[in-house]
Amino acid sequence: MVLSKTASESDVSVHSTFASRYVRSSLPRFKMQENSIPKEAAYQIINDELMLDGNPRLNLASFVTTWMEPECDKLMMAAINKNYVDMDEYPVTTELQNRCVNMIAHLFNAPLGESETAIGVGTVGSSEAIMLAGLAFKRRWQNKRRAEGKPIDKPNIVTGANVQVCWEKFARYFEVELKEVKLREGYYVMDPAKAVEMVDENTICVAAILGSTLNGEFEDVKLLNDLLEEKNKETGWDTPIHVDAASGGFIAPFLYPELEWDFRLPLVKSINVSGHKYGLVYAGIGWVIWRSKEDLPEELIFHINYLGADQPTFTLNFSKGSSQVIAQYYQLIRLGFEGYRNIMENCRENAMVLKEGLEETGRFNIVSKDDGVPLVAFSLKDNTRHDEFEVSDYLRRFGWIVPAYTMPPDAQHVTVLRVVIREDFSRTLAERLVLDIQKVLHELDALPSKLTANFSVKCELKKADCNGAVVVKKTALETQREITTAWKKFVMQRKTNGVC
Repeated sequence: MVLSKTASESDVSVHSTFASRYVRSSLPRFKMQENSIPKEAAYQIINDELMLDGNPRLNLASFVTTWMEPECDKLMMAAINKNYVDMDEYPVTTELQNRCVNMIAHLFNAPLGESETAIGVGTVGSSEAIMLAGLAFKRRWQNKRRAEGKPIDKPNIVTGANVQVCWEKFARYFEVELKEVKLREGYYVMDPAKAVEMVDENTICVAAILGSTLNGEFEDVKLLNDLLEEKNKETGWDTPIHVDAASGGFIAPFLYPELEWDFRLPLVKSINVSGHKYGLVYAGIGWVIWRSKEDLPEELIFHINYLGADQPTFTLNFSKGSSQVIAQYYQLIRLGFEGYRNIMENCRENAMVLKEGLEETGRFNIVSKDDGVPLVAFSLKDNTRHDEFEVSDYLRRFGWIVPAYTMPPDAQHVTVLRVVIREDFSRTLAERLVLDIQKVLHELDALPSKLTANFSVKCELKKADCNGAVVVKKTALETQREITTAWKKFVMQRKTNGVC
């Protein structure tokens, strides 16, 4: 006699995930559930929810790398369980980081001897790199002031109003006054002359941006250096320069090798760069390089020995993964100077294709510059009927994520759209984006303007003379729109300058 058994609901081995009870109930959002679920169900449920995220390749708001070669993906996955801070246990990984530091230092023309080791460190991103560089400047300034018997309670840093929000974080977290050079319409980077005017004896450094988040433009670091040298001679101060090359550090050496912005300028004491931007590595890697040992105070470096041997460390965090460091080394040796140059040239050419396509519509002003980070920032010539935020919203229907934002003070009345051209953004995609923007413009042209639409809706709701004093209750949609508009205004009044 053959015995048979009916599978119970708990016997998940015979069920597909979608036939199981796990897709019939909501997973907890705030508290851990009591019981376990099968790994297949956990994977499927999370994977399904993640489908609602945007496509990273179509996220044109971000400077961050969204594609790497499969061979590098394998290296990263193989090292995903390595904690980088365990230097004694993973000496080869530590050596790879040191190689990256030296390669980048030479790329930035650090004054190093043939066998001299560069001073620098890998970080989680440019935000951490800027924090570390800022701390070094602050400590050097404090040490000098103490030696001169002067107060150290009012340090400041001079930047343009176009700096990324991480500079505001540094100033607030480490109690440094942030003195910003205001922008003006048509000039969206720091004016070197105005920056030097704001320098005083309490200025720990002037921060120049090589590749503004707003429009990709390089600030004139050479002019800043020359003007600051003159002021230092007149005053007897020794105010240095930091270059925030988060976006442009892996672009300028390959596209503009004659441009003087790096350690060729004597007042440039440190430079940060994002490996996860045009260094072509997935998110989570940045670098900060110092000109010499004297520019990084020894008292900021900690020495630990409880993981094995004596290990120097200068980071804001402790544990971190090794995968991004390994990926950066892969890109540096895989591509070499030739490969990076070819990729940056392709990005620049595709940016020109997009720019020319937008100009041909006759509807946009181009705000970005041809030289700089390969991106296109543009604004509507006429935004009285429909604005840049509406264009951004409608482009999402085609899958494109294109940010719209207002400029910082004193150019906050200017609103722009921005498309960042990364390695994986081809000419075909550039041409397709232009076509989709034209479709969006056509759709918006067929709609009433925002003001007209709002006025018509209110008149319809009142059922009375629109010039009267009738008060009506707002619809839920109107309330939602007002809340959204107020929130956008609040965010735009703060810093909305993208990601490090």
